[in-house]
Amino acid sequence: MIIVTGGAGFIGRRLVARLLREGYTVRVITPPLRTILGGRSLPATFEGLAGAERLTVVPGALENVEALHRVMLGVHTVFHLASAGWEGRPRDLKTVDLGGMQNIIAAARSARVGRVIVLSHLGASPASGFALLKIKGEIEEAVKTSGLAYTIFRCGVVFGEGDQFVNGIARLLRANPLLYFQPGHGEGLLHPIYIDDLIEALIRSLDHLDTVDALLSVGGPEYVTYNEMVRTIMRVTRARRTIVNIPPYLLRAINRLTHRLFPAFPGSPQWFDILAGNRTAPMGTLYNVFGIHPVRFEDTILTYMPKRRYRAELMRTLLRRRA
Repeated sequence: MIIVTGGAGFIGRRLVARLLREGYTVRVITPPLRTILGGRSLPATFEGLAGAERLTVVPGALENVEALHRVMLGVHTVFHLASAGWEGRPRDLKTVDLGGMQNIIAAARSARVGRVIVLSHLGASPASGFALLKIKGEIEEAVKTSGLAYTIFRCGVVFGEGDQFVNGIARLLRANPLLYFQPGHGEGLLHPIYIDDLIEALIRSLDHLDTVDALLSVGGPEYVTYNEMVRTIMRVTRARRTIVNIPPYLLRAINRLTHRLFPAFPGSPQWFDILAGNRTAPMGTLYNVFGIHPVRFEDTILTYMPKRRYRAELMRTLLRRRA
C-alpha cells in the first residue's frame, strides 16, 4: 500500500491517478474539509478515477502524529507532496512543509514504513537566504538523517495544465494590457519539467533500487531564462506586452502590497525565491536514470494554453479569498 500526502494538489492528483492505473492500493491524506465525513465517499477531485475502489481518502491534518501512525500501518511507501506551495504564506512553509515532514518521519519510523519519497526544489539548502529554498533544504536534511530509506527529487519548475507558476504568468499578463513587470532582467536560468515526465519518474523510482537513499536533481530537456519563458507564454497565448525590468527588491515590495489587497493574486514570495538565481539540474538525469525522454516546454504548453481564458481566470483569482 502507498500513501500520498497532498494528493488533491496539482502533482498529487495526477500521481494518485497513475498509481491506481498501475494497480497499487493508495491512501490519500487530505485536510478534513476536502472529504465527506469518515472518508467513505470520494471528494470531487478523485471521482471517476479508474481503480477508485483501491483508493481510501483519509481526512486528517499532518499535525497529528498519532493519527498518522495509524494511517501508515501496513504501508510500504509514502509520497510526501503536501506543501504550502506557490500560494502559501512564507510562515506556512514551516508549519506545512517542514512541520509536516517531521511528523511524517516520526510516524513512518514507528509504523516501520519502508521508504519515503519527497519532492524538493533545485537550489534547496539549509543555508539559503530565501525562505522556500531554506525550508526545502531543512526538509532534505531531516529526511537524510531520519533512518528511513528515502528518495529526494529536486525538481525544476513543474508545469502543465493546472500549475500555478506558468499559468500564473499567463494570468499576470492579463493584469496589465500594455506592460509586464519582471524582476531584474529575467536572466536567471530555469529548468522546467512537464508534469507527466515527473510523474513517470516518480512511478519508475518505486522499482529502481538505484534511487534508494538518493537525491536526484531533475528537469526537462532545456534550460530557459525567466525572460524567455515569459516571451514564450506571450507568443503562445497571444498576449503581447512590453516587458519592464524592475529591481527584485522593489518588485517584492509591490507584490506584498498587492497581496494585501488581493490575497490570491498570482505570484508570491516563493516565485522570487525561485527566480533569485540559476535553478538547473544536469540535463540528462531523466533519461540516464529512468530512460525518460522529456518533452519541450513550448511544444507542451501549445497543447492547452491557447484554449484557456486567462482573463476570466484572473478575475476569479482576484475574487477568491485565501484559505
